[in-house]
Amino acid sequence: MGLIEIASGDSVWRGMDYYENHKVVSWNKSGDSTYEGVVSGSNGESYKVYIDKLHPRKSICNCAFAEGRRVVCKHMIALYFTSEPEAAKDFLKQAEEWEREEEERVKRHYEDLRKYVKSLSKAELQERLYNALVELEERRNRYW
Repeated sequence: MGLIEIASGDSVWRGMDYYENHKVVSWNKSGDSTYEGVVSGSNGESYKVYIDKLHPRKSICNCAFAEGRRVVCKHMIALYFTSEPEAAKDFLKQAEEWEREEEERVKRHYEDLRKYVKSLSKAELQERLYNALVELEERRNRYW
């Protein structure tokens, strides 16, 4: 598993934002699969970042989120995308593909739902609508 797979979705997207906004102040390749750099944070502070592509859990950042933990933060993702811009392009391409597939899944779901509703008799439809409204009201009363 790589940095992107280990990071939370929030860290990946915020790291992408940092990459696109050139928050990586400096960086260099420190080994075959490692990079070091400085990333400017949203609060104006700069963070020292080390990433290891082969062993992502060995990556380090001194930000409050990652310091002392084996997690991948937005600063690590920003450094990764800056040092390997093709990875950023590939990630965005995969995200766009996933969104297209998700739109198609949602479209099919509603088509299937429409077919199901049309297959019900009037009495079945009335009963299911009543049950759905009761359930909705019970949920609303439970959480309000």
